[in-house]
Amino acid sequence: MSKRIVSLVIVLVLLLVMAAPTMAQDGPSGELEIFSWWAGDEGPALEALIAKYVELYPDVEVNNATVTGGSGVNARAVLKTRMLGGDPPDSFQVHAGQELIGTWVVADRMEDLTFLYEEEGWMDKFPQGLLDLLSYEGGIWSVPVNIHRSNVMWYVPAKLEEWGIEAPATWDDFLAVCPTIQDAGVTPLVVGENWTVNHLWESVALAELGVDGWNGLWAGEKAWTDEDVVAMWDKFGEILACTNIDVDAATLSWQQATDKVIAGEAAFNVMGDWAAGYMVTTLGLEPGVGFGWVPSPGTAGVFMMLSDSFGLPKDIKNYDAAVAWLKLLGSVEGQDIFNPLKGSIAARLDSDLSLYNAYLQSAAADWQSNEVVGSLAHGAVAPESFSSEFGTVMEIFLNSRSGIAAANAAQAIARQAGIAG
Repeated sequence: MSKRIVSLVIVLVLLLVMAAPTMAQDGPSGELEIFSWWAGDEGPALEALIAKYVELYPDVEVNNATVTGGSGVNARAVLKTRMLGGDPPDSFQVHAGQELIGTWVVADRMEDLTFLYEEEGWMDKFPQGLLDLLSYEGGIWSVPVNIHRSNVMWYVPAKLEEWGIEAPATWDDFLAVCPTIQDAGVTPLVVGENWTVNHLWESVALAELGVDGWNGLWAGEKAWTDEDVVAMWDKFGEILACTNIDVDAATLSWQQATDKVIAGEAAFNVMGDWAAGYMVTTLGLEPGVGFGWVPSPGTAGVFMMLSDSFGLPKDIKNYDAAVAWLKLLGSVEGQDIFNPLKGSIAARLDSDLSLYNAYLQSAAADWQSNEVVGSLAHGAVAPESFSSEFGTVMEIFLNSRSGIAAANAAQAIARQAGIAG
């Protein structure tokens, strides 16, 4: 072999050796910490996403850091400690909208994800209204993995037939049938721990105030002390009298409250459609047979939405792995892996609905056709400075059962949060 050929071979070998580390680094590696409140019955959907991520990026070790507690109440407290302490997780679950923007975006703790939407071609894959909810001062700040509906009333069709009643179309209809249900030894409407009462409240408020009134509260166009808002609180008190609020509510998780409906110990439960995921995935029930649903009374034609999303904090340990995680969350494949198990619908408009059960297909149809409003209980419409104090308003009401007392308290914290009408 000539000296020239030997030299060429040596050069090629050196180039390959030098390129090898670069080639190995094409995909992310190291540890990725994902912070969420999805555990227990909500865990399988997240675990399916993680399994897909590991398949795509085998050099990444995923740390599934969950903090249990309904609707993320406990997780948000832990997250606040970590963010303020300079130890952010690589990506964390957050309700899309003001829960993220009003807390961490305005504090300059998050990366703008507009680049990701542009690179992945997502700008026309999500509804414009949802993009608006995710946006602030020209940036897009999180990737929505799903859409949930807050205003759903659940029941068991066979039990309603047994009791000779129908799902109520209005809250007045519910109050009218309440004595009949109680005479059967059944709780008319079951609630659980504190946040589930707030969840019920927002469906009652939407029904009694209408879309314009509901939106007006958050736009600073309507006062909490307005006569119809005070009347709404009083109606809420009548509804609570048909629940287990003074019996065992504080000891029940949302799953346990749902169990009471399935067992025939309660007639109805107003809960987000993660309840459908629980009833299908954990309890093995068939939608429309083992359980039924209607929009919560008085809200037909309105879709009260919330969206679970993930953001990208600044100064994290594994930026590349976190961006890869967000790409999976926003993809068709990722959303269609996650949502059928979670009991939610995809945030994307091009999801394969054949993968979804009967309830989720009906929710997707309503998402496309209904008037859409945001949820208070799940972070969409109000800054955290208001929503975190709303529990105090509810406590005032539960202790006093006074609509005007609750209205005055809500007006005071709305003024402090800068959203008072």
